[in-house]
Amino acid sequence: MFRGSTPISMDSKGRVALPTRYREFVKSICDNKMVVTIDTGQKCLLLYPVTEWELIQKEIDALPSLRNSTRRIQRLLTGYATDIDVDSNGRMLLPAKLRAYARLEKKLVLVGQGKKFEIWDEEHWEEMLEIWLKEEAESDEPLPESLQLLSL
Repeated sequence: MFRGSTPISMDSKGRVALPTRYREFVKSICDNKMVVTIDTGQKCLLLYPVTEWELIQKEIDALPSLRNSTRRIQRLLTGYATDIDVDSNGRMLLPAKLRAYARLEKKLVLVGQGKKFEIWDEEHWEEMLEIWLKEEAESDEPLPESLQLLSL
């Protein structure tokens, strides 16, 4: 389970290090095989253990491809999906085209989202946090019932 946000750095070659606290878990669940792709709704990357990605890939493949919106998502998620390995030092090389999409610079934030991570440019992450918190504070939209029943 991936949770929390961790500041990380990217080197000039596009390598990032997986935080130490996740390394053994990642090795045990996917033998250090990961898949990175774009988030179609935000300028960030999604990083999955290959085992989780394979489940998502099956769902994507099963979608009816006659609808333009469905086909677009299939093309983007699968088209950008790239297999990457976590090396013996815990580093991963993020492909240049994905770094460009998410506008990643040196300072990044790795955000745990349960079964996956999001990778954000640190400045963009901070901007989005402010927006989301403001939207939440000003929202008069009721929470979905499933969230109202959540006990925290």
